[in-house]
Amino acid sequence: LGGHRIHSLPPTPHQQHPHQHMSAMQQQQHHHHHHPQQHHHHHQQQPQHQQQHVLLTRDAMMYGTPPPSLLNIAPPMAGPQILYRGTPKSAAAMDSPGSGSRSIVLEEFRNNKTRKYELKDICDHMVEFSCDQHGSRFIQQKLETATLEEKELVFQEVMPSSLQLMTDVFGNYVIQKFFEHGSQVQKHMLAKQMEGHILTLSLQMYGCRVVQKALEHLLTEQQAGMVRELDGHVLQCVKDQNGNHVIQKAIERIPVEHIKFIIDSFHGQVYSLATHPYGCRVIQRMFEHCEDSQTRPLLDELHRYTTNLVQDQYGNYVIQHVMERGKAVDRGLVCSRVRGHVLQLSKHKFASNVVEKCIAYGEPKDRKALIDEITAVRRDGSSNLVYMMKDQYANYVVQKMLDV
Repeated sequence: LGGHRIHSLPPTPHQQHPHQHMSAMQQQQHHHHHHPQQHHHHHQQQPQHQQQHVLLTRDAMMYGTPPPSLLNIAPPMAGPQILYRGTPKSAAAMDSPGSGSRSIVLEEFRNNKTRKYELKDICDHMVEFSCDQHGSRFIQQKLETATLEEKELVFQEVMPSSLQLMTDVFGNYVIQKFFEHGSQVQKHMLAKQMEGHILTLSLQMYGCRVVQKALEHLLTEQQAGMVRELDGHVLQCVKDQNGNHVIQKAIERIPVEHIKFIIDSFHGQVYSLATHPYGCRVIQRMFEHCEDSQTRPLLDELHRYTTNLVQDQYGNYVIQHVMERGKAVDRGLVCSRVRGHVLQLSKHKFASNVVEKCIAYGEPKDRKALIDEITAVRRDGSSNLVYMMKDQYANYVVQKMLDV
């Protein structure tokens, strides 16, 4: 009966990554490898999504896509004069936080392996350190155990450049640490800085992580205000490789009365979303976290397309989700679409996953009907069972039948 195959999990929301230990190049690569998150059954091929790749120029390495110059974000306020090795640069010439030559303080920090640095040792250099791989990691680690005074020392320096740091390959992690370990006042001030920029940040590789972290740690009123900026742009975010994670986080974290506009935007779009590599994840989060009164019309819409969805490379995950976590009435409706087509669907690369779930999670009468269809012997002595045992996909359905 056998063979081995990779058992899949439904697509999961983007996890916050400890990228502090990666180079800019590694982070770019890691981000692109990680996002599809589809562990397909039966050795499903990873789809090649059309993703925009940018040349790894200084801006691309620092900021991802697009650089803050395209974000309509004001340049950082001129800070204290910094001593640089090489050609000095005025604050006005620094078009991005931490750009240009390294200061003597950062150079010595990077080269001196014996000295034990504290946050007070890098005063007036917090922004520059935040934009450096090693400097950013140092600040992050210190913030986890810092005193209130030390946190305020860092915060006062990074606050004027906070919007640019949110889209920086290393700086974004420093801002995230303030949402995790900062005071309510500091979190509130950072959220105020983000006002008017939530859509742009949500669509940006590093900014989307800051928005997610903010939604995890802000009070409900600020969560609601933040996500309201996405009203009118929900579908754009759902189908974006970065924005979809923000919508998922909003569904998971914000009380349902504040995200009605998100759910409303899905009406009439269920098939389109369920067959989309990112949309299928968002639909699953909605079914998990929203109230039945909100999801019922969308489930009814989903059931109209079950036959097509079970055979789709992404849609099959949504139907599997309904079988695993849905109500008995919805599981029964899925099983009713499978009945009469068990052989055909079991031999299908994607639909066979759903047939397995029907056998594993269906009501006893539905499960019996499907098994009877598989084992029934025809007048000529043949049965579906024999064909299925020999098929590269259907054999797994037979194995599941034996398990239950």
